Amino acid sequence: MDYTYARVFGRPFDQVVEATIAALGRHGFGVLSDIDVAATMKRKIGADMRPYRILGACNPGMAHKALQAEPRIGVMLPCNVIVHQTGDDAVEVAAVDPVASMQAIENPALAETAGAVRAALRSAVDEIVV
Repeated sequence: MDYTYARVFGRPFDQVVEATIAALGRHGFGVLSDIDVAATMKRKIGADMRPYRILGACNPGMAHKALQAEPRIGVMLPCNVIVHQTGDDAVEVAAVDPVASMQAIENPALAETAGAVRAALRSAVDEIVV
């Protein structure tokens, strides 16, 4: 089982980031964290890398339902969505597959919520328009 759902775009990096945040918003996800990995690597260890951002996406209703079913599920929240430059004219967006990441947790109520989050994240990624 793959642990992400991804698409590649031939558009400028910043446009893809903006379009990704907008698509997530249309599906009820806010971005709780936005980590600029490339800037952090440059600042911390002097390493150069292509643009790479980790967006911590959260749908409050689904997160609440998951936390009600499994209080320690917070260690896996928010759902990460990455946007990274893979080539000169290619930017990939990949969202975590919560069903894959939560397989080790034996809780049927959580599995149902993970399936709903998976569907919403996939729809958001499918609907990115740049």
